[in-house]
Amino acid sequence: MAREFQRQGWAVDVARTQGPGHGTELAAQAARDGATCVVAMGGDGTVHEVANGLLRNHAAVSLGVVPVGSGNDFAKLVGLYGHDAVRAVQRLVTAQSRRFDVGQVLGEWFVNSMGLGFGPEVVRVRNAMPGLKGFLSYLVPVYRAFAGFRPPRLELRSTEYAEIGYMMMVEVCNGTTAGGSYRVAPHADPSDGELDVCLVRRVSLPRFLIAVPRVMRGTHARMREVVMFQTRELTIRCPDQPLLLHVDGELREPGVSHCTVRVAARRLSVLVAR
Repeated sequence: MAREFQRQGWAVDVARTQGPGHGTELAAQAARDGATCVVAMGGDGTVHEVANGLLRNHAAVSLGVVPVGSGNDFAKLVGLYGHDAVRAVQRLVTAQSRRFDVGQVLGEWFVNSMGLGFGPEVVRVRNAMPGLKGFLSYLVPVYRAFAGFRPPRLELRSTEYAEIGYMMMVEVCNGTTAGGSYRVAPHADPSDGELDVCLVRRVSLPRFLIAVPRVMRGTHARMREVVMFQTRELTIRCPDQPLLLHVDGELREPGVSHCTVRVAARRLSVLVAR
């Protein structure tokens, strides 16, 4: 893709990631070296790492995305979803910079969503099924994960809402989708200074089978087991076991039983295609 950027008049340096966390190091170094834009070419995991490299260095550097992953949730927010790499580059070079909110939890930033309960369990199952590709890689693990999943007892507290009980999932969203095809927070705005929380209480198998297509359409908010609210800060406790969570689709097992999720309003400069 470097050739296409150059054809569009951009001067580019290419750096390839060598393993987990390397994207964060590369982005941080590019910012220190005076880059004006760092483009993440990959999926949501790559975007997550690059964004963390920029944010940890307080860099006034724009984040661009060329989506070549499977879910590409973040690409939906910046007008680049569904485009091949060449077309994405062509749209990037005329994109406008916009300030996005970001979330923070346990010392790590997230640009799209973080979650507890069923969400990270699906990630765990999907990671164990590398042979699945495309849409099936996001649908099959959902049904397989449900079979052995036991909803944890969670305590949620914010200024706007509080609840204690067994919860299927808690997803804290900056973007509209999670897991590729699931419109968990269909009305979320990544620049409104708020995080959109989707809480799903423990559900039976029949209700779960009803819920999955509704989440894909973004109409689940009307279900009695679902609560949606916005907040700037949310504390989550799991008194019975350590937390298992995902951050932009990346599994985390921090060895603690509580966390606080906060929004940093308009913290990240992002290139949004027109």
